[in-house]
Amino acid sequence: MPELDDADRRILAVLQADGRISNVDLADRVALSPSPCLRRVRRLEEAGVIQGYRAILDREAIGLGLTVFVAIKVARHSREAAAMLQETLAAIPEVVACHMVSGEADFLAEVVVADLAAYERLLTEQLLTLPMIADIRSNMVLRRIKSDGAPPLPTRP
Repeated sequence: MPELDDADRRILAVLQADGRISNVDLADRVALSPSPCLRRVRRLEEAGVIQGYRAILDREAIGLGLTVFVAIKVARHSREAAAMLQETLAAIPEVVACHMVSGEADFLAEVVVADLAAYERLLTEQLLTLPMIADIRSNMVLRRIKSDGAPPLPTRP
């Protein structure tokens, strides 16, 4: 990973807020000329600091009105079972985020579906059929307070 200087952090902060900004406008906002700004952006992309650009969609506007956090406990703790579960969860389009966690559950998945009936189908037809799962706990989201937030940028030591 490259060492991030103040100019890199300014670039990242602007791009997190507006990934569609033109290089000329970005350079102006971060007090650089366009060529060095573009070189820095490309370096950050190549280093994997900037992993991509995307549109953030309103879930409800596209018919995905239910978000469920699914806590999954693995039956047999083995590297193979964990790897198989990770691959399976990563392949389910409705799983928009998934984390291996410590605590009562082994994995925490964020699932986005149209409604409760759609979640029931996903649960019974896909998740509960997996042999390595010992327990599933579903937490329905009542109201989204914050989602898709930009991570805080580290300050210089």
